[in-house]
Amino acid sequence: MEEVHIYCPATIANISCGFDVLGVALDNVGDEMTVRRIPERTIRITRIEGQDLPLATEQNVAGVAGMALLKAAEYDGGFEVEIIKKIKPGSGIGSSAASSAGAVWAMNHLLNSPFSPLQLVQFAMEGEKLASDVAHADNVAPALFGGFTLVRSYHPLDIISIPVPQELFASVIHPQIEIKTSDSRKILKTTIPMETAIQQWGNVGGLIAGLFLEDYDLIGRSLEDHIVEPIRSILIPGFDRTKQAALSEGALGSGISGSGPSIYAFSRGRAMAEKVGLAMKAIYEDIGLEHDLHVSPINIQGIKIIR
Repeated sequence: MEEVHIYCPATIANISCGFDVLGVALDNVGDEMTVRRIPERTIRITRIEGQDLPLATEQNVAGVAGMALLKAAEYDGGFEVEIIKKIKPGSGIGSSAASSAGAVWAMNHLLNSPFSPLQLVQFAMEGEKLASDVAHADNVAPALFGGFTLVRSYHPLDIISIPVPQELFASVIHPQIEIKTSDSRKILKTTIPMETAIQQWGNVGGLIAGLFLEDYDLIGRSLEDHIVEPIRSILIPGFDRTKQAALSEGALGSGISGSGPSIYAFSRGRAMAEKVGLAMKAIYEDIGLEHDLHVSPINIQGIKIIR
């Protein structure tokens, strides 16, 4: 195979209590990429549609991630990449992760899969480092593995797939402002009280247990963030109102998607997720801020071939 056209899903990272370690892939919002083999040992970004992003390899997350793979590959050629961006940069739903993960997944596929999913995460993390100054995996891991993922360790990298309850749906609203991940990291505290840490550990454990047990009430009780959300939420207009609207309509829980400004809510069943989404949308209509709304099942496959 000389060329492949793929779908790269958007992702929700952190999932309230799991800063930098938890993530989940969405099913109906994502980018498209075409990757083809070329004889020159290089990565070329030849077209980006939908967003104004750099074509220069060293300035593009797909190029940087692709070069990391190419350096490790026993392959004399290189790759050409075209990107159709449908996830807006700075949206908080894994725009850079989709490009980084999609590029390395497609290249690995064209090379007959010499690298494992875990190795692909490591390559894709180089793209995330370019985007946010930190090589985090909580977006690229679910994009590559599908479903929910837990980054148990970064050194060495250890990623665990978590079961997806069949009736779990996500509602995500993206107010049309941009928050750069690198900027949102700068405002975070570097130390936390032991009591706060204990609360957070309990919620991470509760969320993982709830997903394994398909215990929706436990999932909801565990979607609390005592560390990051109280700080980052001040950057998001209408956050408190939107979260409360989601919970009032019956959402299991709600919080910041990634570094924001998108806000997610989990619900049991599509009908409830759509109802919750409309409640979230109403807040931004009242504020007068443009927004996008996505209501999606969980994507258990991750990146997939379109043709």
